[in-house]
Amino acid sequence: MKNDLPALDLPYYQPAGNEVAVFEHAWKNRLPLLIKGPTGCGKTRFVAHMAARLGLPLYTVACHDDLTAADLVGRHLIGNGETVWCDGPLTRAVREGGICYLDEVVEARKDTTVVLHPLADDRRLLPIDRTGELLQAPPAFMLVVSYNPGYQNLMKGMKPSTRQRFVSLRFDFPAPAREEAVLVGETGCDTDLARRLVGIAGALRALKDRDLEEAASTRLLVYAALLVKDGMDAVEACRVAIVDSLTDDIEIAAALMDVVAASFGR
Repeated sequence: MKNDLPALDLPYYQPAGNEVAVFEHAWKNRLPLLIKGPTGCGKTRFVAHMAARLGLPLYTVACHDDLTAADLVGRHLIGNGETVWCDGPLTRAVREGGICYLDEVVEARKDTTVVLHPLADDRRLLPIDRTGELLQAPPAFMLVVSYNPGYQNLMKGMKPSTRQRFVSLRFDFPAPAREEAVLVGETGCDTDLARRLVGIAGALRALKDRDLEEAASTRLLVYAALLVKDGMDAVEACRVAIVDSLTDDIEIAAALMDVVAASFGR
């Protein structure tokens, strides 16, 4: 999916450290970037922010088990009685000099990600076997990939030969003050609601790996804040946007709702 945004129309992003400078240095030096961190901590938003900041087209690919090299590079299609070559998102990004962002790259098959190797080293080449082309990436092109280390296992890890081609950034959930600022900036909610939601998230994150498989993400807090701002009861908004998105277990959900209710004095 392509995303063209004017350079000044930046998606909201609250920096945590020097990640903006690291991204810009990597882009200027034609280095690929790997971003790792938990689900919903802002990886995708950060990439969208940086693409707009640099004025570059952005092609985002949500990786999955069935993703093939042809899905990235392109394929021949039949239309109007003739066979026509259609570029995939990776090829379009190379041709245009944009950013290709592969989200959750470890979900893709390893035989698919091998196509990235010549693009992710000093060659910066994309061979297209089916057309015989060998594309040289222009200076503006950048390859960015991300994954959640918490989902890694022996079957879905990133090969060292792939990992060591990238500059890496480690993301985590924001510190409370920054997360509150994110909620206010992203949704326009009041500071009291932001503080309560961040407090709830902190309590629920302490349960990860004990009662919950995944931590409460900043994304879910944004959803809850938007619902409350639109007039929904705060406790009910937390139920549908946070609690029921974290667990299917009725007893665990009830315990989580006790945390929510206590935060709002219920």
